[in-house]
Amino acid sequence: MSVQTTLEKPEEGAVLVYRDPEFQPRRSLSTWLIGRPLATADAPHQTIGKLIGLAVFASDALSSTAYATQEILVILAIAGTAAFGYAFPISIAIVALLAIVTISYEQTIHAYPNGGGAYIVSRDNLGEFPAQVAGAALLTDYILTVSVSIASGVAQLSSAFPDLMPYRVYIAIGMVGFIMLINLRGVKESGITFAIPTYFFLGMMLLTIIVGFVRLITGNLGMVIDPPELEHHATQAISLFLILHAFSSGTTALTGVEAISNGITAFKKPASRNAGITLIWMSLILGVLFLSITYLSGQIGAIPSESETVISQLVRTVYGGRNLLYLLTIAATTVILIMAANTAFADFPRLSALTAADGYLPRQLAFRGSRLVYSRGIGTLALMASILLVAFNASVTLLIPLYAIGVFLSFTLSQSGMAHRWWKSGRLKPGEEKKERGSVVAFDKNWKLKMAINGFGAVLTFIVMIVFAVTKFADGAWLVLVLLPILVFIFSSIHNHYKDLANKLSLENYDTPASIKRNRVIIPVSGVHRGSLQALNYARSLSCDVTAVHVSIDPADTEKLRAKWDNWGDGVRLVILDSPYRLLLEPLLDYIEQISRSCQPNELITIVVPQFVPRRNWHNLLHTQTAFWLRLALLFKKGIVITEVPYQIQ
Repeated sequence: MSVQTTLEKPEEGAVLVYRDPEFQPRRSLSTWLIGRPLATADAPHQTIGKLIGLAVFASDALSSTAYATQEILVILAIAGTAAFGYAFPISIAIVALLAIVTISYEQTIHAYPNGGGAYIVSRDNLGEFPAQVAGAALLTDYILTVSVSIASGVAQLSSAFPDLMPYRVYIAIGMVGFIMLINLRGVKESGITFAIPTYFFLGMMLLTIIVGFVRLITGNLGMVIDPPELEHHATQAISLFLILHAFSSGTTALTGVEAISNGITAFKKPASRNAGITLIWMSLILGVLFLSITYLSGQIGAIPSESETVISQLVRTVYGGRNLLYLLTIAATTVILIMAANTAFADFPRLSALTAADGYLPRQLAFRGSRLVYSRGIGTLALMASILLVAFNASVTLLIPLYAIGVFLSFTLSQSGMAHRWWKSGRLKPGEEKKERGSVVAFDKNWKLKMAINGFGAVLTFIVMIVFAVTKFADGAWLVLVLLPILVFIFSSIHNHYKDLANKLSLENYDTPASIKRNRVIIPVSGVHRGSLQALNYARSLSCDVTAVHVSIDPADTEKLRAKWDNWGDGVRLVILDSPYRLLLEPLLDYIEQISRSCQPNELITIVVPQFVPRRNWHNLLHTQTAFWLRLALLFKKGIVITEVPYQIQ
């Protein structure tokens, strides 16, 4: 393939050269694992439709129906089984909150068609600090989403096969690695892969609910047979605090609702319309499943337990035992809980890329990988989630208290930001527009109604967040409340670094640097051989002022080197530094420092370091790596350039 080259010479300035690359990525282990690299031009073809989008972005929210009811019952169990009757009214209140949040995010999707969710809404309407808080809250929530989803999936698996209980941490980490690998293959491929188990779960759960209600209406549903023992005896009476505690645990069903608003750009055009429809589908399915599971669980007398989940008790009661339909439903639930982590894998890298592009996270997170996904963000998420699974022994009950504070904080900030956006819309004249970083604000005749909806939603989610923080504080929520300020501090520190670096590198008020009048070259030599002579030839091409320096530790070896230098040094002066304490770098650095102090402003010192490259990488462990240590020691010295001259050993 020939390389096409286009030359363009502007009226003033340098000649510009544009080249069409002929390079094609080679096949490697990475190609075998995640597929061939995709060109940037392929990005529009990697978008997904509503059905696949539901599988990618809604699996987290839908999967929460597998444990949200159990978490309500776990708290109510403190007051005894008589308190279980409050579970269904609590679930109705949670679904009402779901409806309000859904309406709010549906507005967000259309107002911010480029995605970003709570982070972008907060940044454009509330300021940089609230945006950092929203980003920290959501990123933390996505890490916890992976941990809780995987742990819950393993809990379902161990309910069906109790012998797996001792190995649940290892199984959980293996599942995180598997989902990471699938996501590294790209949004489209991961969506297609996860669509089958998602719709299989929906089918099995709807079948279970229909059969359960039919048996309930006909009067032959019965109670759960051999339920697990209640793990905690009643220790307190039913109170408002207990009800609020149970409510806050059940609101974990709402986690993942914001995911679609963060990933709008993954949908096919019209992206906002497709994303909005997918959000409504998700919320309707979530509400129906959650209410049905909670109601039927109350009818059969399910008992919350670590040894057998409420879903397992419900399914075996509906189907009359651990038969094929039971195994298929539990398998579907296990898979969807594991696949729920995919929502976080879809959103965490996108959000971290937006945050990194604004300078609050390392810039590397903003770069797409070979498959047009943010592969560094995917890897970071997998690592952090695995650490949590190990730290909390893959226990859903231990992880849940950490879970929903972040997402409700982001709900509150997002809806507050949207309320402020509608207020700004009301300040504009009809037909007038105001361009902001993430969207365009235009006059909306219904701005008062929309502001009221978002404002009401913000108040409700803020109350839920406070309730969650208070009721779950002693159970571990304090950790998130401590972690969020630390993350915001880290974001600010990173941002300040990038701002300071940009100022230091700015060309404003900067004069052209003085040209280098003299280049002093120093070449450290430990011996006279082919590698050092090749470095010497390179050094002489840079300057006429070349000095070879040898640190003398053994006088006999030094004498041999001096004799060889007389024959091969080609007249270049040799400085021998005596080292009675057998130090290598220190005398050399001291000599370079002395030379540096005598240099003029327009002089430069170049250290040319011979480095031979062995045929195998592990052979490097057998050598002193002088070039590496010298570069490390001189990195912060002004006016010094270090050049390595490799000599490949064939």
